[in-house]
Amino acid sequence: MAPRKRPETQKTPEVVVRPKTRRSRSPRELEPEAKKLCVKGPGSSRRFDSGCLWAGLASLQVPPSYTSIVRALHHHKLGKAAWPSLQQGLQQSFVHSLASYRIFQKAAPFDRRATSLAWHPTHPSTLAVGSKGGDIMLWNFGIKDKPTFIKGIGAGGSVTGLKFNPLDTNQFFTSSMEGTTRLQDFKGNTLRVFTSSDTCNIWFCSLDVSARSRMVVTGDNVGHVILLNMDGRELWNLRMHKKKVTHVALNPCCDWLLATASVDQTVKIWDLRQVKGKSSCLHSLLHSHPVNAACFSPDGAQLLTTDQKSELRVYSASQWDCPPSLIPHPHRHFQHLTPIKATWHPRYNLIVVGRYPDPNFKSCTPHELRTIDVFDGSSGKMMYQLYDPESSGIISVRFGPSNNDGRKQGFNLLY
Repeated sequence: MAPRKRPETQKTPEVVVRPKTRRSRSPRELEPEAKKLCVKGPGSSRRFDSGCLWAGLASLQVPPSYTSIVRALHHHKLGKAAWPSLQQGLQQSFVHSLASYRIFQKAAPFDRRATSLAWHPTHPSTLAVGSKGGDIMLWNFGIKDKPTFIKGIGAGGSVTGLKFNPLDTNQFFTSSMEGTTRLQDFKGNTLRVFTSSDTCNIWFCSLDVSARSRMVVTGDNVGHVILLNMDGRELWNLRMHKKKVTHVALNPCCDWLLATASVDQTVKIWDLRQVKGKSSCLHSLLHSHPVNAACFSPDGAQLLTTDQKSELRVYSASQWDCPPSLIPHPHRHFQHLTPIKATWHPRYNLIVVGRYPDPNFKSCTPHELRTIDVFDGSSGKMMYQLYDPESSGIISVRFGPSNNDGRKQGFNLLY
């Protein structure tokens, strides 16, 4: 009997493991590398590192991990979801809800157009509104009581700035064309005059208040910016711009950081601890047109500027020298219209601004509506346009969830 042929030993197939290329790796695998590159970058700060990491991940176009807010909240509670993913989901949910917004209430208390508006810091249904005639109204739209009304001086009394006193919300600060910056209560009493020009040729155009450092800052129509403490003592009065200061804003997280906007086509950034004169600004941000406003985001990390033509800009507070994000948008200046000023949503990274259709604007369409436009603060993408046929006026002044018709004497609330 022939011996049985011994079967050959089968060779185990050899597996060759090749290192993945950057293109073939998933975003999750790239995250540690992005973090490593950002942390080891020259001259980087901790705040910039975090922003750099998320900016790098955003450039990879990672799809959203969660489509359900409830699921995202549950995973965040378990430590499985990053806060930016959760925040993005909440923002998307809010944007979707805008489709249901309609006019909630209307009011027409003034004989001239509304010029300024401020929401009460602790009562979400209460707001204060100022007019071109100097009239001020405190309106709690949640109750049927008659609003509190303070009569102004009429022509020449335009309220240019309005802020509640963070130390006593029964009081408020105003700047006006009457030539004063003052503290008042809603009984019509003037509690303290902070600045007074004593001439009709100089008036005050804007103001801001810091509760933490107890400071008041105001700007006038000839380029001066004045810093005072809450007791009314003047700390300095310097000419920081060549022309009218249209807006002043203190950073909500670092209240020693001040932004000033002017019709001299610049926005300047100042360190209040080191101000010595016009040349002591930290950065001067040049624009192509006069600037209506410069607003810090609620987290203080970004600065939003509005010019008097057709451009919004978003600057990063950690990289003032870097080119800003540009958002083309029609909101041209008109003498008899309250200047349009874009602002931030108080909770989300969203920009809100009124549209004034311009036939010369590149993307203008026939019969374009006067909408309230909502943009994503990171990408500059249009997220939604609010419009109600019952309010077809040009929307100039907004703060929080409200909006105001800057040409007529009334204003509306959208909910």
